[in-house]
Amino acid sequence: MKKIIFIISLFLTVSSTYSQKILNVELTQSHSKILSGENLYLILKVKLDPEWHINTNKPSEDYLIPTDVSINSKDGFLISQKNFPEGKNLKFDFSDVPLSVYENEFEIPIIVRVPENLIDGKYQFDLVLAYQACNNQSCLPPEKEKIPVNIEITSQSSGVIKNNDFNFSVFDSNIKSKNSLADSIFDGKSLLLSFILVFLGGLALNLTPCVYPLIPITLGYFGGQSESKTSRLFALASIYVIGMAITYSVIGVVTALSGSLFGALLQNPFVLIGIALVLVALSLSMFGLYEFQIPSSWMVKFGEARSGYFGALFMGLTMGIVAAPCIGPFVVGLLTFVGAKGDPMFGFLIFFVLALGLGFPYIFLGVFSGKIKSLPRSGEWMLAVKKIFGFILIGMAIYFLLPLLPESFRGYILPSFMILSSVYLLIFDKSGTNIKTFNYIKSTILVLIALLGLWLLIPSETESVQWTKVNVEQIEIGNGQPTIIDFYADWCVPCKELDALTFTDPKVIEETKKFRRYKVDLTKTGSEETQLAMQKYDIVGVPTIILIDSNGKEFKRITSFINAEEFLEIIKEVE
Repeated sequence: MKKIIFIISLFLTVSSTYSQKILNVELTQSHSKILSGENLYLILKVKLDPEWHINTNKPSEDYLIPTDVSINSKDGFLISQKNFPEGKNLKFDFSDVPLSVYENEFEIPIIVRVPENLIDGKYQFDLVLAYQACNNQSCLPPEKEKIPVNIEITSQSSGVIKNNDFNFSVFDSNIKSKNSLADSIFDGKSLLLSFILVFLGGLALNLTPCVYPLIPITLGYFGGQSESKTSRLFALASIYVIGMAITYSVIGVVTALSGSLFGALLQNPFVLIGIALVLVALSLSMFGLYEFQIPSSWMVKFGEARSGYFGALFMGLTMGIVAAPCIGPFVVGLLTFVGAKGDPMFGFLIFFVLALGLGFPYIFLGVFSGKIKSLPRSGEWMLAVKKIFGFILIGMAIYFLLPLLPESFRGYILPSFMILSSVYLLIFDKSGTNIKTFNYIKSTILVLIALLGLWLLIPSETESVQWTKVNVEQIEIGNGQPTIIDFYADWCVPCKELDALTFTDPKVIEETKKFRRYKVDLTKTGSEETQLAMQKYDIVGVPTIILIDSNGKEFKRITSFINAEEFLEIIKEVE
């Protein structure tokens, strides 16, 4: 009924007000001359006639047109971020419920990505403000206001001209307003309580799938330690966790302050190769080729330092990168908060405490795995244990190198290694075979590993959600159909679990058929396409799944692994 009233009132009002100027727009910009490839910051200041309002970017009713800003450019300028303010909920005669609107004056901060490799010169593009104006009785048809933007491009840093009066603070305040959780935690009233909460958040990260690789690595390293004293094992494990925390903290602060993806280092081939070489070097020590030992000159300087401490710290520094891609809603909030605060020392401390929470269980895991050596009758069977751990470390090295290999045979390498290493240990390695109980346990485990490898080699014909792989410019939303956008990366373990467990569920497949289904690849985090996707959709880490309803409004955002049942419950609510 209210839609009918709205349409009637619309026709009654159009003739008398159509020519009336409802709003004026003033533009301020951060630069008049800028380098290509940089971000141009713009603020649209909208002044409305006091008798009129316009709908917000997320109107309360589906028949109302949202306020939006788009860009018209023949030279490739793109909007990477637009920050709409909160509206006011006002009651109008033509609506039964309060409507979300803008009134009087408001600002829309916008970030425009300047294309790379533009030749020096002057350029112009148009920002287009689309809106629908309403008064107390009715609403007018949708209108568009063009705002020309003039900018000069230079290839010389010395030629950049910046507007010193430009108000950059509106962009910072917008970032902070999206992070009310972090603001409420770090309000300065109880910093100790804040650190405790962050530590507990780190503990919770152990429930995410990215930490799975840390378990065999920790078992492999500490299982090969030569000392069996609990106090020494505890010290080694603590140093291991501190090393992991340092790396995790540095990555977290750098990525938060630079706007890059958390764990983005894992798309760098040199980093992947470096991690693999470290793991292979550690595995060789398991095979008895050498033992990690700090140089004798260093041992004199450090006095009480012993050979394993340096190895534990170095191992922990490397393993921090393994945990880095684990992203959850809590970490997303911290990343945004640290980036907005802009204090590297504060950011380091926060992520150091977070990483200590993440690594805390590995202290006990390290002590437990190291104490395996103190079991009764230690002898040849321990050599077999060390060799098994050595193969585990080699397997992890292969895991890190997989993204660098051709996709056509990437899925066969690790399963083949599992089979071959199991066969070698079963047939050719005679360590511990004289101990019946141990030999039985060893053989059982190796047979299971070989069978798992064989199962992974079997071609899978499992049906899955059918995605359209696109870049962000190709995504269509609204127009009466809901949309799912899955942002993923090849190095993202939870992304692979979503593909294998959640998106293969028959009920999920059927329910998603009513959606447009897009996949956006963020593996190459340094590329312009990835940076634009991150800025346009406020992506901090992967996985990120955005559900958008048929009116083009964001319904929900998922930033961690979710099982099929939970995902199904959510998508059933999207209309």
